[in-house]
Amino acid sequence: MTPFGTLREIRDAVQSGARRAVDVCEASLATIESRDPALHAFNTVVRDRALARAAAIDRHPSRSTLPLAGVPVAVKDNICTSGVRTTASSKILETFVPPYDATVVQRLEAAGAIIVGKANCDEFAMGSSTETSAFGPTMNPWDTTKIPGGTSGGSAVAVAAGMTPLALGSDTGGSIRQPAALCGIVGLKPTYGRVSRYGLLAHASSLDQIGPMTRTVDDAAIALSVLAGHDAADATSARAAVADYASALTADTASLTIGIPRTLIDTGVDPEVGKAFYAALDVLSGHGATVIDIDLPHAGAAIPVYYLVSTAEASSNLARYDGVRFGYRAPSEAAGPGGRMQDDLKAMYGRTRARGFGPEVKRRIMLGTYVLSAGYYDAYYLKAQKVRTLIRRDYEQAFARVDVVAMPTSPTAAFTLGEKLSDPLQMYLADIFTVSANLSGLPAISVPCGFTTSQLPIGLQLTGRLFDEATILQAAHVYERHTSWWTHHPPSR
Repeated sequence: MTPFGTLREIRDAVQSGARRAVDVCEASLATIESRDPALHAFNTVVRDRALARAAAIDRHPSRSTLPLAGVPVAVKDNICTSGVRTTASSKILETFVPPYDATVVQRLEAAGAIIVGKANCDEFAMGSSTETSAFGPTMNPWDTTKIPGGTSGGSAVAVAAGMTPLALGSDTGGSIRQPAALCGIVGLKPTYGRVSRYGLLAHASSLDQIGPMTRTVDDAAIALSVLAGHDAADATSARAAVADYASALTADTASLTIGIPRTLIDTGVDPEVGKAFYAALDVLSGHGATVIDIDLPHAGAAIPVYYLVSTAEASSNLARYDGVRFGYRAPSEAAGPGGRMQDDLKAMYGRTRARGFGPEVKRRIMLGTYVLSAGYYDAYYLKAQKVRTLIRRDYEQAFARVDVVAMPTSPTAAFTLGEKLSDPLQMYLADIFTVSANLSGLPAISVPCGFTTSQLPIGLQLTGRLFDEATILQAAHVYERHTSWWTHHPPSR
C-alpha cells in the first residue's frame, strides 16, 4: 500500500486483518519523518502515543466493526487533545497541554483512528496562507516556494503529501476548503452545528466549524459520519439526524440543478482557474446535472461583512489569553526600590499579549475591539449583521431553484510565500468565494478540478442547503468519479 492509500483502503485492510494498525502507523510516521522537515505540516508528532494506540487497535476485539480502524489522522493544532500540546500555532499557548479531548477527538478514537500529531496552522486560525504561525510557515508540497493555503494548511499538506489519509481542520471563512483546493485534496465544511465545536479553541464562535480533509470524497463521507451528531457539551450543536453519507454517494446527478453566480465569479478570477471551473461544470452537466445562472446580489459584500463579524467575535474570544489562567506570561521588567520588581495587573496583561500574539492576531483584535466600541457598534458591527442576513436570504432564494451552488474555491492558485503578508487586504480577498458559506452556516465542499500550467492545483467548490451534506457529497463524488485529478500526487522531494 502506497503512502497515498485512501482512508477506506486502510480501514478495510485493518478491519480484515490484511494489515496491522501498527504497520500502517509506522508507515505514516516514516513518511512524516521523511517529508515534514521540508514542508512543516506538523507542530507536534506523538510517535509513542500513536504506536501504543495502534497496538491497542490490533488487539481490539471488535476491530472489524470500527469505521476508522487503524486510520492515521493529523489534528489541527487548535483542537484540544488530552495530554498533547495544543498551541493554536501561537506563542501564547506554546506550552499549553489540555486536560481533556475535544468531542471530535473522542469520536475519532472511539472509531479506531490513530492521532499521529498536531498540524500547523495560521495563529488562532487567522490567515489565509499558514504563514502567521508562530512556529514558521507550512510549504505547499506541489511547490515549496508557494503557500499551502490557510488556516488549515498543515492539515492539507499532511494529506496531500501522503503523511495521513485524514486530517481535521477548522473552517471560519474557508480555512478547510481553500487549503484543500490549493493542495489538491478534498475539504468539507459541514453545516454550522453539524459537528461539535467542544474543544475547539474559538476564533469566531458563530462561524467556526470542524470538518474532514481527505484524498477522496468517499473518505470525507466516511469521516463525516463519525464526526457528525449532537453533543450536549456544545450548545450550538444541532440535533438533526446524521445520514449514512457514504451510502448517499451511489446516486447520480441526473436530478440535480446546479446554480452558477456568474456575475460574481467572472470578475477577478485567474483565467486558468476560470477555465478549470467551467470545464468542471461541463463534466457535471455531461452526467445529467442541469446548470443554470443564479444571482447572489449581496455576495460581493461578504468579505467586509466577514471581517467585521469575525474580528468582533475574535476580540471577545481572545480576551481569555491574559497571562493569568494558562499559557504564556511575560516576565516583569522593572526593578523598584531595594531591587523589588514593580508590576501591576494591567501592565502584565499588556506585556503578555504584546509578546504572546503575532501581528495578524493583534490586527484582528484591534479591528474587532474598534467595531464593538461605543459610537461604532451600530455603524459597523450591527450593519454587518444585517447584511449577513441578506447574504443568507440570497442563498435561501437560490436554493428554491437549485440544489447546489458552484464556484471556484479560490480565485487564484497558490501564491508565493511572503507575497501578501505585507498587504492584508489582498490576503483577505483570497476568501471571496468561501466566506459566504460560513456567514450563512451552509455546508460546502472543495474537490480538485485541475491544475495551472505551472502544476498548481485548482479547486471546485459546491455549496448546499442547511444539513444537506449528502447532496454536495453526491455531486462531488460524481465529478471525482469521472475525472482523474484526485489521483495526482505532488512530487517527492
